Amino acid sequence: MTLKTTIMTLTKSKYYFEALDYFPFNLSECMDALSYALSYEPEDADSLCLMGRVYSEELKDYETAKKYFDEAMQNNIANINTPKYYIECLLNNEDYKEAEKLIEFALKLKGIDKSEILNCLSLLQERNFEYKQALGTLKEAKKFAYNRAALEILEDREKLVKGKVTRNRTIKKTE
Repeated sequence: MTLKTTIMTLTKSKYYFEALDYFPFNLSECMDALSYALSYEPEDADSLCLMGRVYSEELKDYETAKKYFDEAMQNNIANINTPKYYIECLLNNEDYKEAEKLIEFALKLKGIDKSEILNCLSLLQERNFEYKQALGTLKEAKKFAYNRAALEILEDREKLVKGKVTRNRTIKKTE
């Protein structure tokens, strides 16, 4: 690696970390820093992923977000940061088939947080009204939750889905 390449990488990283620090509280500064990061390295998967998150989570422009996530995946297929956010974007945009394929792929990535991806799978199942499968997936996700915060998120989701199962049964009985 040449000195120029090293300096450009460090500069890109500086701007990426600034953007990450600003996200989601100061979107103007975040976008400025991301623009600089991408000008130094236009194919950086982490910067593209963060840009996708801005469009997906803050602007609710899922189609634009999908383009950024897709580009991030194309540039670094092994990046473990992108799949979770891409899956969430696909779910919010009701692209369930695409989300299912990405979940299958993501679960095979070495080093990815399987509890997060399985939680995404349970969301997909819930959106398809497959509550029992969602509960089974959440149970599986708990096996891969290695901190209290992750476990609490899964337990809260489990309560929510169980409530829907109970409510669904009551509605069917009254019909």
